[in-house]
Amino acid sequence: MGAKDLIAYPGFPTSWGAPSFKDRVIDEKATVAARLEEAGAVMVAKMSLGALASGDMWFGGKTRSPWDPRRGSSGSSAGSAAAVAAGLLGFAIGSETLGSIVSPCRACGATGLRPTFGRVSRHGCMTLAWSMDKLGPITRSVEDCALILDAIHGSDPLDAGAVDQPFDWPARVHFKSLKVGYFEDKDKPVTQREELRTLRDLGVTLVPIELPKEFPVQAITLMLGVEAATVFDDLTRKHITEGLNDWPDTFRRGQFVPAVEYLRAARVRTLLIRAMAKLMETVDLYVGTGQDLSITNLTGHPTAVLPDGFRQQNGRDAPGAITFTGRLYGESTLLAVASAYQQARGDHLKRPPLEKFLAEHAETEKAKEKAAEETTK
Repeated sequence: MGAKDLIAYPGFPTSWGAPSFKDRVIDEKATVAARLEEAGAVMVAKMSLGALASGDMWFGGKTRSPWDPRRGSSGSSAGSAAAVAAGLLGFAIGSETLGSIVSPCRACGATGLRPTFGRVSRHGCMTLAWSMDKLGPITRSVEDCALILDAIHGSDPLDAGAVDQPFDWPARVHFKSLKVGYFEDKDKPVTQREELRTLRDLGVTLVPIELPKEFPVQAITLMLGVEAATVFDDLTRKHITEGLNDWPDTFRRGQFVPAVEYLRAARVRTLLIRAMAKLMETVDLYVGTGQDLSITNLTGHPTAVLPDGFRQQNGRDAPGAITFTGRLYGESTLLAVASAYQQARGDHLKRPPLEKFLAEHAETEKAKEKAAEETTK
């Protein structure tokens, strides 16, 4: 296994991707790492993350996609997704507060699971936002996500937010009894959408749905900035900004958000949670492309992301992606459908052409050396 470098592990630096913590070692083992070791996993390495869990830029540079090293791997579980997609690890653990598992998996062609908020203990891991942080597996296949979730979920006396909820795998699910929601596309009829055809072939009933639109979702996310500003108040007061990407401005703004505004956002967030709960009463899960990241991270719903098709981008293959979002603590059904879809499509079996990129890099370096020699002459 690999662990995103905000997960504490004895003997390994836990840098959080920030220069000021570059050589810091935390002498404790995060609960998620301990549970995986108990299940037989072996720690291989820490995985890069964007500074303080934002983006793919850290003090070592930019983490890149194995499908096209010219592009970043997105973030913040950047190294976790890139390493797994490149075949360097069997799996890695990432974290998500507002897209940090889903986004790099989409960019790197990996499979990931952002579990329900509270499914997995966060003890021993960097806090970004107490009310939104979640840990989850990044793998090649949905089935591997299920096996890893089975090892790491459950309550923990060291994390008051972690709870016990049933998780069964293999899931005993009858597809013909399932309702799967989808979003209508005015420019593309249902009959022309491959993902819906695949789902229909699995036997599920497709139901058109709409996400709640009556709430200012982006405004509610100010809660993340305020909580993060509180967590890293010491950095702000010491005027530490080097290598922190856009965080310093966010932290400073967070200092000036009145408590009444944070509480108003929390109240509207509660209304959003209720609206999503009402929506999920009509379907067992829904399929999308990740456009609901802000909503589902605020409401705590679980999402699986997996490779789905390829497209040409700047002359190279770039993986597409699809997401499945389930009911709270509904990972058994969610992963059963996502796994069946993945097996039917087979895109997770494709590999990035790393040998080709290495050869291109070697040629580029050779040309640079030759040009330098000519300049010297």
